[in-house]
Amino acid sequence: MTDSSRRPLAVFDLDNTLADTAHRQRFLERRPRDWDAFFAAAPQDPPLAEGVALAVDSARECEIRYLTGRPERCRRDTLEWLAAHGLPEGPLYMRRDDDRRPARFTKLAVLRRLARTHEVRMLVDDDELVCADAERAGFTVVRARWAAPSPELKDAQERQGRT
Repeated sequence: MTDSSRRPLAVFDLDNTLADTAHRQRFLERRPRDWDAFFAAAPQDPPLAEGVALAVDSARECEIRYLTGRPERCRRDTLEWLAAHGLPEGPLYMRRDDDRRPARFTKLAVLRRLARTHEVRMLVDDDELVCADAERAGFTVVRARWAAPSPELKDAQERQGRT
C-alpha cells in the first residue's frame, strides 16, 4: 500500500538514458569483452541532454530514483557523474557485483519494491525488454530513444547481465 502523502517517484536508468555510452562501446565489441575498461570509461560519458532535462523537470513534482544495471563497484564513479552533470539528488540502485540476471528481472524487482511504499509515476529506460516488462507489470514507461542503439549493450543487458 503506497502512502499518498509522499511525492511520487520518477525512476531513471543511466546508460543510454542519461549517459551516452557510445565512446565506450568498443570495449564490448572485442572478444573477450573488456568489462573493466567499459566501466572504467563511464566517468567520461557525456550527458544526454534529453534525459537530463527530463530528470530535472521531473524533480519538480517527483522524487528521483536512479536504477541501473551497472555493478555496485561503480557506485562512487556513478554518484560523482550524476553530481557533476547537475542531476537531481536521489538514491541509486545498482546490481550486486556478482549478479548476472538480465536487466529486465533485476530492474522489475526494484520497481515492485519501490511501489510498495510509493507511487511510481514513471520509469525512463532505453532497454526495450525492461520497458515491456515494466508496462506489463502496470508501470508507466517513457522509452529513452535519444541515444544511438547499441547491439553490444543490448546483449550485455539481456544475455550477460552486465549492465
